[in-house]
Amino acid sequence: MQKDVNADIERVLTQYRTVAIVGASDNPKRPSHRVAELLKGEGYRIIPVTPKAEKILGETAYPDLASIPVQVEVVDVFRRPEEVLPIAEEAIAVRAKVLWMQEGIINEEAATRAREAGLTVIMDRCMRKEVLRRLGREDEI
Repeated sequence: MQKDVNADIERVLTQYRTVAIVGASDNPKRPSHRVAELLKGEGYRIIPVTPKAEKILGETAYPDLASIPVQVEVVDVFRRPEEVLPIAEEAIAVRAKVLWMQEGIINEEAATRAREAGLTVIMDRCMRKEVLRRLGREDEI
């Protein structure tokens, strides 16, 4: 299983460039902000999803996935595990390709539902750490 997850991570990080960050924060100390900042710096298009801010890192924030006017490829989730299923349903509805649950976020029901709809699911892994590993910058983790 672990090998498959690593192959999925490699494919996601190289194939997809548009990342909606659900639970994005404009607070630089929050993990979602640090992930968004690194992704943007590495050339990914980040789309903050939060009703709590108008802009984050210079990017327009949206209240939900359905409000985003462009195709979302990766939905990176920074919400409590019990809040992930509706986000997975939204990701399916907007035809995202990937549901990525950050480190510490595990929701098997949401993962199963997303997989059944054809999405790649990454769970309990940090996108920032995975990008840094891929770039050989483990010292920044």
